[in-house]
Amino acid sequence: MTLSLWLRLAGVFTLVLGLAHFFLPALLKYREALLDRPAGWKPARPFRLWPSRYMVTLTDLYGILWVMNHAASYVLVSLGLLDLFGAEWLQSGAGRWLALWIAGWWLLRAASQLYLGRRAGDWLILVWFTALGLLHLVVALR
Repeated sequence: MTLSLWLRLAGVFTLVLGLAHFFLPALLKYREALLDRPAGWKPARPFRLWPSRYMVTLTDLYGILWVMNHAASYVLVSLGLLDLFGAEWLQSGAGRWLALWIAGWWLLRAASQLYLGRRAGDWLILVWFTALGLLHLVVALR
């Protein structure tokens, strides 16, 4: 397969992943896990945000999950569209720097997978995201 085709396939995967991430907290039932179960949960101490103190609640944590998933979704959808429609320009000029940035993003995401655990699925995801990072590294260095 050509590099252009691999990028397009990566783009389809990334676009679908990005769209799914918009709804991930609902799909994984984060509300039930955070808000309906833990009785008596309290933050260890207030979060100090100069010059004030901020008391973190479970509702705040649930909100942060949504915010972070939406931020990840935005990046993933953008990367997916770049891969789908940018195969040629990613290999020239500023596109090479962008491909390096994308490679770094995927490699960071791959390494971060182990925060979730060390199950077989975690290692599979780590390998898959590493492959996406290496694909973009090849694109950048061509």
